[in-house]
Amino acid sequence: AADRAVWERARCYVDEVGERMVAAWDENSYPLDLVTRLGELDLYNDGIEHPSLTYFSPLAAGLVNMEVSRGDGSLGTVIAVQGGLALRTLALFGSAAQQERWLEPLARGEVLGSFALTEPDHGSDSVSLETVARRDGDEWVLRGAKKWIGNGASGGITFVWARVDDAGAAEHGAVRCFLVPQETPGYTGTVIAGKASLRGIHQAHIALDDVRLPADAVLPGTRSFKDASTVLYSTRSGVAWSALGHATACYEAALSYAQQRVQFGKPLVKFQMVQERLTQMLDELTAMQLYCRRMADLETAGALRPTQASLAKYHNTRAARRIAQTARDLM
Repeated sequence: AADRAVWERARCYVDEVGERMVAAWDENSYPLDLVTRLGELDLYNDGIEHPSLTYFSPLAAGLVNMEVSRGDGSLGTVIAVQGGLALRTLALFGSAAQQERWLEPLARGEVLGSFALTEPDHGSDSVSLETVARRDGDEWVLRGAKKWIGNGASGGITFVWARVDDAGAAEHGAVRCFLVPQETPGYTGTVIAGKASLRGIHQAHIALDDVRLPADAVLPGTRSFKDASTVLYSTRSGVAWSALGHATACYEAALSYAQQRVQFGKPLVKFQMVQERLTQMLDELTAMQLYCRRMADLETAGALRPTQASLAKYHNTRAARRIAQTARDLM
C-alpha cells in the first residue's frame, strides 16, 4: 500500500505538469519550478537510506522513476540527477555539517544539485578524469572542465570529482569529491544548446578556473574512484525502470493511435499485421516489467548483485529502443 501511494503521487505529478513539459520540450527550456515541485511531493529520495530522508523501498523508488519517465524523459533525468546522483553522494559521503546544511534542501528541491564527473575528453572512461585539486594553505584549488552535467548551470551546488595533485602528500593521485556552490568565483556553468533529446532539462559545460574552496569543502567519505562508482552503481536499477517508463509511453501512444486511426474502412488495430506488432511490443514490455520487479525484490532482500542490475539495465534500454522503433513505424 505504501509503494502504491508513492506511485500514485508520481502519477498525479505527471498529470499536473504534462502540458508544461510539452511546451518546455518545444522551447528547449528548463522549468525550475517543476523541479521544486518534485521536492515538495517528496519524490527525490530514490531508495536512499538516511535518518533525515523519507525511505522508499526499491520497488517504490523504481515506480517513481518509471512513472515520471513515462510522462517525460527530461523529468526522469531530473530525478536521476537530483536524487540518484547529487542527494545520494551527499548522504553517503558528506560530513555531518555538510548534510545538516544541504541534505534536506536538496531533498525538497529548494536547492538544485549536480554531479560533475564526465569531462570533455572522458565519458565512459571517467576513471581517467583530468580535473585536479591541489592544496594551497588552508584551501583547495580546483582546475579543469566537466561536460554534460545536469543542473550544472542551475545556480545550486555541484559535487565535483577531481584528482588530488600534490606530489608531497600521501593522497596524491587520489580521487575526491568537493561540494562547490555554483556562485563560487572561478566556476562557470554554460548551458549546452542545440540538444535533440531531453530538451526539458539543461546540461552544462563547466569550467573550473582556480576555484578556491575551504578545507571542509571536500566530502570526507570520498577517497578513491570506487566511491564515485558506488553512486553510479546505485543508478543502474533506476535506468532500467526509466527505460520501462519510456517504453510504456511508446506502447500506449501506438495503441491509442491504432485504435483511432481509420484506414480502408476500419481502425488500424483491426488489421492482423498491426495486431502482431502491438503484441510484439507488449511481449517486450512485459519482460521489462518482470526484470524490474525481480530486481526490486532482490534489492529488498539485500541479494542484488551488480551484474544483475547491469543486465536489467542492458535488457531494458535495448528493449525500449525496439519498442520505440515499432511504435514510430506504426504511427
